[in-house]
Amino acid sequence: MEAQSLHVVFGATGGAGAALVRELAGGGRRVRAVSRRPAGGIPDDVEAVAADAGDPVQTRAACEGASVVYHCAQPPYDRWEAQFPAITENVADGAAEAGARLVLADNLYAYGPVDRPMTEDMPAQATTRKGRVRALMVERLLTAHRERGLEVVIGRSSDYYGPGGSNSAVGDILFGAAAGGRRARWLGRMDMPHSLNYLPDVARALVMLGSRAEAVGDVWHLPAAEPLTGRQFVALMEAALGRPVTVSGTPRFALRLAGLIDARARETTEMLYQWDRPFVLDTTKFQQTFGPFEVTPHRDAVASTLTWFQRRRLREAGKP
Repeated sequence: MEAQSLHVVFGATGGAGAALVRELAGGGRRVRAVSRRPAGGIPDDVEAVAADAGDPVQTRAACEGASVVYHCAQPPYDRWEAQFPAITENVADGAAEAGARLVLADNLYAYGPVDRPMTEDMPAQATTRKGRVRALMVERLLTAHRERGLEVVIGRSSDYYGPGGSNSAVGDILFGAAAGGRRARWLGRMDMPHSLNYLPDVARALVMLGSRAEAVGDVWHLPAAEPLTGRQFVALMEAALGRPVTVSGTPRFALRLAGLIDARARETTEMLYQWDRPFVLDTTKFQQTFGPFEVTPHRDAVASTLTWFQRRRLREAGKP
């Protein structure tokens, strides 16, 4: 796609959306960053638009003139069943009306519990409410591709981390806590290998999917560095910080207890199966189709993520 084609990003202030806006703008592309309440940090040459993806009229207006629409928006974790399918349908309708390609930033929930590395040909066997929501959304989008001619691309990543990734499974509870010298938490068992995607790599891969014709109508796993156990990951954090990190795993009973007062913890409980067994992402299909994609080594990615969390902590404390 031409550099001056319009790229519209929904959920532009979230972790993946913000990284995508930076990647697109850094590549000289025209970008419209869409969110319910536009926040600071959006590049000066990006068009910021306030729109609620839950409103079909606002969504269609935000898609006007787009060549590629990136769907990174999501409702609060405890409202997925009630709101997520409608939001996705609105974004799909807006992209279709604009004649744009739709790229969904998806995750791995649809596969359900697995006993081998995840590949794109695995069936959707979600056993959780949020997993079934994700599977339903993808099924509807691919049906729209087949029956309505909407160009759809599904880009799936595992749990992500990186600058701006405060709301992820390894965001504030791990990086934020460690950067502030507090006890950090790792979900589930710390001895199980777990694939983690780095946000700038996620953004680069999504931009590639948005520009390649062979990506249309299919599901793609986004490249990630090698899977690490919780202990290996924390060791990288300790090396970057130059000091020990106090961390503990979070067993199911502890998460259920926290869920009595915290909605996100309550909703996370059903997804804990991802952290009590090997959870490994296979990205061979992406690499073989689009050529070698150089991912950021975990060592470098962890260091840059910690730097972002430390700087955020200083800003919140009113320090330069």
